[in-house]
Amino acid sequence: MLTVILPDESRQQFEKPVTPFEVATGIGPGLAKAAVLGEVDGRPVDLHAPLPREGEVRLRLLTKQDAETLAVMRHSCAHVMAQAVMRLFEGVQLAFGPTTASGFYYDFALPRPLSEEDFPAIEAEMRKIVKADERFERLEVPRGEALKLCQELGQEFKVEHIQTGLADEETLSFYRQGEFIDLCRGKHIPSTGHIGKAFKLLSVAGAYWKGDASRQQLQRLYATAFFDKNQLSTHLERLEEAKRRDHRVLGKQLELFTISQLVGSGLILWLPKGAIIRQTLEEYIKDELRRRGYEAVYTPNIGRVELYEISGHFPYYSDSQFPPIEFKDGERYLLKPMNCPHHIIIYQSKPRSYRDLPVRLAEFGTVYRYEQSGELSGMTRVRGFTQDDAHIFCTEEQVADEFRGCLEMTQTVLSSLGMNDYRVRLGFRDPQGDKYVGGRDVWDRAEAALLEVCQTMDLPDMTIERGEAAFYGPKADFVVTDCIGREWQLGTVQLDYNLPSAERFGLEYIGADNHPHRPVMIHRAPLGSMERFVGVLIEHFAGAFPLWLAPEQVRVLTVSEKSEAYGREVERRLAAAGLRTSGDYRGVKLSPKVRDAQVELIPYMFVVGEKDRDGGTVTVRDRIEGDLGPMPVDAAITKLRAEIDAKTVRQVAPRRPAPLADGESEHEY
Repeated sequence: MLTVILPDESRQQFEKPVTPFEVATGIGPGLAKAAVLGEVDGRPVDLHAPLPREGEVRLRLLTKQDAETLAVMRHSCAHVMAQAVMRLFEGVQLAFGPTTASGFYYDFALPRPLSEEDFPAIEAEMRKIVKADERFERLEVPRGEALKLCQELGQEFKVEHIQTGLADEETLSFYRQGEFIDLCRGKHIPSTGHIGKAFKLLSVAGAYWKGDASRQQLQRLYATAFFDKNQLSTHLERLEEAKRRDHRVLGKQLELFTISQLVGSGLILWLPKGAIIRQTLEEYIKDELRRRGYEAVYTPNIGRVELYEISGHFPYYSDSQFPPIEFKDGERYLLKPMNCPHHIIIYQSKPRSYRDLPVRLAEFGTVYRYEQSGELSGMTRVRGFTQDDAHIFCTEEQVADEFRGCLEMTQTVLSSLGMNDYRVRLGFRDPQGDKYVGGRDVWDRAEAALLEVCQTMDLPDMTIERGEAAFYGPKADFVVTDCIGREWQLGTVQLDYNLPSAERFGLEYIGADNHPHRPVMIHRAPLGSMERFVGVLIEHFAGAFPLWLAPEQVRVLTVSEKSEAYGREVERRLAAAGLRTSGDYRGVKLSPKVRDAQVELIPYMFVVGEKDRDGGTVTVRDRIEGDLGPMPVDAAITKLRAEIDAKTVRQVAPRRPAPLADGESEHEY
């Protein structure tokens, strides 16, 4: 006999086989109609999946109102999209069709390229499939039968995946709706009718089979879906706003950075204006570091493979690293994937006493990762990037204060940029994972220490997420929500008992008892990487940077040629006061000069005419508030200097609705 425990702790007993749908039907027809997914002992299951015959299970019946169901519905919609494509085009080969953080995609091989002109026909066919309300039927078959079925269907990618990627699986599952059948782990909603009308095809892009650029090129069809049309409309508005803020477009328009295929994909070339933003951020961080007792170091961009073998970066992450450089004498070097091993060697460069600790070493260090070409994206996903990196070596008794200081510094930096909408994610080890180094007792101690510190602070929306730890220790990530509701993981602070251990680098200091002791290591980067952070800033501010960060802070505009000499004098005084300034002395009317400065998002304009010259004033025009009228030059300079020194962020575009609950999915094999 099976006992089903419902969320209200009521119990129902069943002697015959039963499904979540049948349990819902027994409760009431309304719930049976609304339910789209079951959750058994915390695991999602299809609504028509059989429950165990005996024992006791906890069952939740999930409807469209439950956040967990959105990703499942989207995956079902991906199957509907694939079915529609196969109905409309001949010779379609199916690859994979997973969900993403905000929708889903499906990769196809087709005899002809898809374009946005095909979207209306595909969407129309999808609507027919949804209207037909075809049931998603799960089939489980032995691998031999699964291979035969895919061969009969002529689906070459599925055949290969069964033979290679699923070689250890004895039983495989398929899902069928109507004439369409696909190799899939699931889960799915009960039928196509539950998808509704709120779906939209978004774009088509190139992809490679299994992300391998040496394999067959595919076409990736992106789409999204919601249970509600209003939610879809809000999402599409947010996508349009994101396009307007795209840092790749604004970066080109505002002359901040460029990428050259001759230099290499994923390698950022900082243009002079972008370099000013980076330098300003670096100087700000350096001032904070000096104030907090850090010492600057510099390390090479390359190191022997043996160094990274000791640290565990090689071979743990060899798939995401550039291949080793091998010399004739057998020595092998690696482009630096992380700064921490180099800082460890600096720590080891001389004996350390407990009186020396904490040792705080900081560096704007450039590191390299070999991201797949399809994963590169402007400044936010690159192959070479500079981290505002630092590593603290301290006693175990100092961990709490040092970790707290790192968190407070990250909060200070984010606040100075008006990024006050964030949550803190504690990344702990997945007990079932195999990517981690160090024993369970070390991890338990590290996680307990991190949690204890964080619980003493006012950290917003703090959550613990298993599987998000670094391979050497737990961490606290600052996940920032930008002004249009997107989340970005930026600053991070990580606690590490592993790299100092005897199994790794064997770090030591001499304690007050005159015996050697093992220090604890803290990794921290308030910004993360300069490239990613500036890319996010460009989009967050839509290129309209606060005054203290703007590449050009004020522009002098002359009314006519008669005031040019005075304008140049004002420009010199601005520069002498430390302001980044230029002048527009063209022999044209004032209006096009103002328009150009507005297009270039200059925070302030100082307009000078003959009256200003005679009165020693400037007419101040603010990017945000408009015309502020005439001011004495010194008063105008004082106003701007005060705003810069306070690092004031006066305006960010209005916050859009927060993103709907959503997440990555693992529905595909």
